[in-house]
Amino acid sequence: MSLIKLNDRAVKDVTQFGSISSLGSLTHISTATASASASIEFTSGIDSTYKEYVFYFVNMHPSSDGQQFQFNLSTDGGSNYNVSKTTTWFYAWHNEGDGDTNLTYGTGNDLANGTGYQKLFENLSFDNDHSGVGYLHLFNPSSTTFVKHFISRTSVVTNANYEEDNYIAGYGNTTSAVNAIKFEMTSGNIDAGQILLFGVN
Repeated sequence: MSLIKLNDRAVKDVTQFGSISSLGSLTHISTATASASASIEFTSGIDSTYKEYVFYFVNMHPSSDGQQFQFNLSTDGGSNYNVSKTTTWFYAWHNEGDGDTNLTYGTGNDLANGTGYQKLFENLSFDNDHSGVGYLHLFNPSSTTFVKHFISRTSVVTNANYEEDNYIAGYGNTTSAVNAIKFEMTSGNIDAGQILLFGVN
């Protein structure tokens, strides 16, 4: 790859950057649409074809107020969702009344080699005009050498009229291939929303 020296010139004046390969492109694999759904599972399409998979959450809406939207991983095609995970969570929030803001570590939203579900949104409002959005990146799930890293960022309107900006990361503590994933609310159905699965070339 050739490098171009800018010599204090603006990027808009540059006519060549050189060739850059392997930046990656997204390939759509599938879309799941919730309609009073107990859960959304992806039990196919997660394999050795891609080294990275991205799940996009579009207007996820619970059937009852104050729910947590969460996920778990499977190494047996969805028969069991119980992969041990170690995770971290921090978030910023701001309320509609402009009376409360904070940036903090989300104590209680993480796991320490736990097999339970990992939260992606918390306290999700079920008001008709409220929802949660975001993404989850899952890296090299078919590896039989390394643990399975993931990162997520989500934005949600809570049931107390707060905007929350959540940062979640962690790893599935298994060297078995992960080949399925399940999303659900802590209680009640996923009333509406879409999850789109992409592979990264």
